[in-house]
Amino acid sequence: MKLLKAQMLADGFVFPEGPRWHKDRLWVSDMWDFRVYRIAANGNRELVCDVSRRPSGLGFLNDGTPIVVSMSDRKLMKIVGPGLAEYADLSKHARGDANDMIVDPNGRIYVGNFGYDLFGGAEQKLADLLLVDTDGSVRVVADGLDFPNGMVIKNNGRSLVVAETWSNRLTAFDRAANGRLSRRRVYADLGDRSPDGICADAEGGIWVSCFNTGEFVRVLEGGRVTHVVKCEGKRAVACQLGGSDGRTLFCCTFAGELEDIHCRKRAGAIEAVRVEVPAADMAEV
Repeated sequence: MKLLKAQMLADGFVFPEGPRWHKDRLWVSDMWDFRVYRIAANGNRELVCDVSRRPSGLGFLNDGTPIVVSMSDRKLMKIVGPGLAEYADLSKHARGDANDMIVDPNGRIYVGNFGYDLFGGAEQKLADLLLVDTDGSVRVVADGLDFPNGMVIKNNGRSLVVAETWSNRLTAFDRAANGRLSRRRVYADLGDRSPDGICADAEGGIWVSCFNTGEFVRVLEGGRVTHVVKCEGKRAVACQLGGSDGRTLFCCTFAGELEDIHCRKRAGAIEAVRVEVPAADMAEV
């Protein structure tokens, strides 16, 4: 197992989430500052838009249109210039705040939700994974997930892996041509690590942000950890491979206490570390 160390790229965020590398920029949601940013490789940032109901997951349709999760109203929004337009309403299907998402090669969007009112102190419940088709229709494709969070699509689109945060595991599904999921199984038991955002590399490894332990770990199917990026005294929130060659791992971190999030303390940052294996989809790089 190799230990790596990240370097600061940009700080002063409240709670950075949902990073995506697209056209030479890192897109990121600052969930509790209600904004989406675009960040250059040198750390310079540009405000893309405001999202009043809290932004989370980000993705891009086949024509390049950016999509952002609007959490508390449980919608997907198109980013149109500095504004937003509704793309899909998830509120009839999502029992809690909408969360992370991923776009498949055909423009379908998988999106998770909390499953219950986390911030209101409700009893913990399982959640459904939703699929938004290209016509905007919404359907459930997997149920009974324990806080579905970050996702990756692997094996040339034939597999989907989702982080189940409260169960400390990555869960895999087979994917059909129409987006349907089947053959649910444990991809990796993470022990005492709680996964948040994840991303995949070109050799099948998955980088996992371990929120509770402050680590970013590269995991293979079956659970073997090959690399660890430790962020002492910080929470590991989300990660994304990118850069000009796909070999920069961008790490979203949070150095405060959980109650600091609601106070909008600027304890969030984006750090970066060079890795050996590039991003799985170099077309996005």
